[in-house]
Amino acid sequence: MTKYSFFNDYSEGAHPDLLAVLARTNLDQEDGYGKDSLCQQAEALIREKLGSPQAAVHFVSGGTQANQIVLAALLRPYESVIAAVTAHIAVHESGAIEATGHKINTVPSQDGKLRPEQVQAVVDEHTDEHMVKPRVVFISNSTEVGTIYRRDELLALAQVCRANGLYLYLDGARLGCGLMSAESDVQFSDLCTALDAFYIGGTKNGALIGEAIILQNPQLQAGFRHHLKQRGALLAKGRLIGSQFLGLFERDLYFQLARRANAAAGRLAAGIKAAGYPFLTHSTTNQIFPILPDALIERLQALYGFYVWARVRPGFSAVRLVTSWATPDEKVDEFLEDLRRLGA
Repeated sequence: MTKYSFFNDYSEGAHPDLLAVLARTNLDQEDGYGKDSLCQQAEALIREKLGSPQAAVHFVSGGTQANQIVLAALLRPYESVIAAVTAHIAVHESGAIEATGHKINTVPSQDGKLRPEQVQAVVDEHTDEHMVKPRVVFISNSTEVGTIYRRDELLALAQVCRANGLYLYLDGARLGCGLMSAESDVQFSDLCTALDAFYIGGTKNGALIGEAIILQNPQLQAGFRHHLKQRGALLAKGRLIGSQFLGLFERDLYFQLARRANAAAGRLAAGIKAAGYPFLTHSTTNQIFPILPDALIERLQALYGFYVWARVRPGFSAVRLVTSWATPDEKVDEFLEDLRRLGA
């Protein structure tokens, strides 16, 4: 039995406020398939927070499901998606996008981010009908390695996408932590300015289950519920997810929980840096990647749960430590004390 798990940010169930919403509305009879009053209230609230009354909002159960459905809906059979080599769809979704019949054009990235010139290069390489035709650019914020996009970077990607007739789609599994990073200048409303579609992650930010897909581009909205139904995402009890997003956004709990997760990771990172260890990436979100001696990693894994992320050089590896909205300060302090003691 380990002292504490830093494996992920969804080991806990749900924030008590969201369970309270579920309990309070439990015996109310509602329509099904996302047509209930809870989903409708949550949709209206999200549109208000985004400053986008025309945005379409759809609730699904998980991030891989969201990515697969949106990308399959956006792409014709011969079209592809451009993504960083570290992207979730390229590494950790068991070929879900390829299973829909679409190629992922991956490009190198040390920090998990795409640059406009990389997008343009992929477009320029695909010249005729003998090749796939790039149509969607996939990004994450925060990225799979904890980094974030700044506002000017998002807008630059949007510009190259529009110049080439591409859609810009953002995986928002950890969107809250990306937006609440101390180094982020992206406002919630900026997402609708830059992006054609994205999703707001609830599973990794205090919800029991669920993500909210946002279709900002009107061209993508018609018939989308057919895509949801065909892929098993149109839930009879859609209220389960809608009620949680109502709880997340009615008092800005979504942003508070993300800020709390980032603060715990920042405390952890500061202690690791003070102990003299470097990092694989610069992260101000809730995922950090310190580089530690393999012998120390083995000793720490006897006490704590976390992933070994990448071999950096002989005898040293980067590990991934993830904090959540529920990570206690005392567990962070305990890890840092064990790190100092075992690394001495």
